Amino acid sequence: MSKEKVTVFTARKVLTMDPGRPEAEAVAVLDGKVLSTGTMDFMEPWLERYEVTVDDTFKDKVILPGMMEPHSHCWMSAGFLALTYVGPLAWPTPSGMSTPNPTGADMMATLKKLHEEEKDPNKPIIAWGYDRATQDDVEPNRDELNKITSERPIWIISWAPHFYYLNDAALKAAGVAEDLVHPHALKFPDGRLSGVFTEPEGFALSCGPAMGEIAKFSTVDGLNYFAGLANHAGVTTVADLLFGSINWDAELADHQKATADPEFPIRMRLTPHGPLLTTTHGSGEKAIEFLRDLRSKVETDKLFFRGLKFLSDGSYPLLGAKMGFPGYLDGSDGIPGDTDQANFMRPYWEAGEHLHCHANGDAALEATLDNLAQLQEWHPRFDHRFTVEHFSVSTPMQCRRLKALGGVASVNNYFSHFRALLHTTHGYGPDRAQSTARLRTLESEGVVFGLHSDYPQVVVPMLPLTAVYAAVNRIAEDGKTVVAPDERIGVERALRAVTIDAAYVLGLEDKVGSLEQGKFADFCILEEDPLEVEPEHIKDIKIWGTVLGGKKFKCKEQK
Repeated sequence: MSKEKVTVFTARKVLTMDPGRPEAEAVAVLDGKVLSTGTMDFMEPWLERYEVTVDDTFKDKVILPGMMEPHSHCWMSAGFLALTYVGPLAWPTPSGMSTPNPTGADMMATLKKLHEEEKDPNKPIIAWGYDRATQDDVEPNRDELNKITSERPIWIISWAPHFYYLNDAALKAAGVAEDLVHPHALKFPDGRLSGVFTEPEGFALSCGPAMGEIAKFSTVDGLNYFAGLANHAGVTTVADLLFGSINWDAELADHQKATADPEFPIRMRLTPHGPLLTTTHGSGEKAIEFLRDLRSKVETDKLFFRGLKFLSDGSYPLLGAKMGFPGYLDGSDGIPGDTDQANFMRPYWEAGEHLHCHANGDAALEATLDNLAQLQEWHPRFDHRFTVEHFSVSTPMQCRRLKALGGVASVNNYFSHFRALLHTTHGYGPDRAQSTARLRTLESEGVVFGLHSDYPQVVVPMLPLTAVYAAVNRIAEDGKTVVAPDERIGVERALRAVTIDAAYVLGLEDKVGSLEQGKFADFCILEEDPLEVEPEHIKDIKIWGTVLGGKKFKCKEQK
C-alpha cells in the first residue's frame, strides 16, 4: 500500500506568525494543509510516515503566510474598472494602465472629447473615478455636465461609489422628478436638483439605466482579473464586504464558478449588506435561515459566507465621513449612512452573526459604538467580533470604548501615506487628517485589528506590504513628512495585521493567517525578509507569487 504524499517547501526563512514558534526552515504540506513546520530533522517523525517530495523553489526566498485583504469589492468593482476612467492617477484596468486626469478640468476635457467622438447620439457616457479632493477645481454637477451635452445621458461615478453625478439627459433617463425631496439627492442653494446623489440609496435613485453597462465586466472574467491583482500583491484570501448588492443570483453564480476553478489563486469570504439582505430575503428569522442555508449548501474550502455589513457614513477620501465638532474645514459635517441601524442589526446580532459597520468619521464611529452598546444591552455576547470597518478618524477614548465593548477593527491605514497632507488642507484639517488610523492607540488599548485597502473603491492600491510600510513609518505622500509619529507600530505587529489578526477579524483564524498544523497551506513568497530590511524599504520588497493549498501561483506579467 503506497504512502500518502507530502511536499516539503524549503526556504531561506519561514515566518509562521505562530508566536511560540515564529520561524522555521521548511513547511510540510499534506492534502493542501500544513502538516508541520521546522527543520527537516524536527519534522522527521511526521515525514517518515509519508512519501516525501522536497520542493526547493523557494530555497532563497522568504515564506510568509498568505496575506489577507479583509475589505475589498471585487465583483461590483470589476464593472467600474471597465468603464471610461476619469480619475486622477494612472490605474490598472483590464485593458492596461489608464491615462490619469489630474484635475477636474482634465476630466471634463476627457468627457467632452468622448462626446464629440461618439457618433451614436443615443449612446450614454458612463465614467468612473472622480476624486472630490484632488479634482476639486470642478464639481461635475448637472450644470457643468450640461455644458458638454444636455442631450446625451452622462453618468459619473466617484472613485468610491458614494457619489453619482448626472446631467439633464441622465436625470430624465433615470426618471428623477424635479421636485424630488430625498436626503441622498443633493440640491443647489436655489432648491434645484444638483444632479448629485449619494450612498446606496442615491445609487438606486439615479443609476438604474446605467446598470447594464456598469455590470458588463462584473463576471467571472472580472473576478479572475481581481484574483490576478491579489496574486501580485501576495494576497491569498479576499473578503468582499458588500456582496450581493447589485445582482445576488449573478454574483453568487460567478463566485461559485470562479472559486471552483483549480487555477483561481485566492479564497473568498463574502459579506452581504444587512439592510439590503433584509429587504430582498425577508426580515428576522427568514434572512437568518437564508444565510445558514447558504452556508450549508454553498460553502467550500475557497468560498465562505460570513457576517453582515452596515454603513454609518460616507467615504473618507471623497469627504463623506460623518464628523463631529468642528466638522470639515468648510463647516459641513459629512454624509449619513444606513438609517435605524441598531434595529436592522438586532435580529442578526441575537442570532450570533458577525456584524461589520463602516465608520470613517468620529461622529459615525460614536454612533456605531452607541449601536454596539445598545446591542449588548439587549443581548449580551462574548467574542462577537463586531468589526468597525475603516476606523479612519477616531479619538483615543473611542479606541478604549471599542475594547470595553468587545469589538475589533479593520483599519484602512493607507490614508496616512497617500492622503494625509492632501486632507490637511482639503477636508479634515491637520489634527484629524494626520492622526487618521490610530494603530498605536488601538494596540495600547488591546484592540485586535487588521489592515485593509477597500480596493478599488478608494484611491489607494491593494498592496498589504504597503499597508505594513505605512503602519511602521507613517510617511506621508510627499515621501518625507512623518504624520502622528507616535501612532507608528512595529513591523511584527503590522505583519500580524495583514495575516493572522486580519484572519481573526474575519473569523477565519482557524483556517488561514498563520502556518500552523491543520491550516490551509497558503503562503506569500517574498524576495526579502520584512523583519530584516530597513522599514522604509518594506513596500518595495518584490513578491514572487503565492501558494494556495500547496499549489504554486507565480505572478504573471501584467499589462
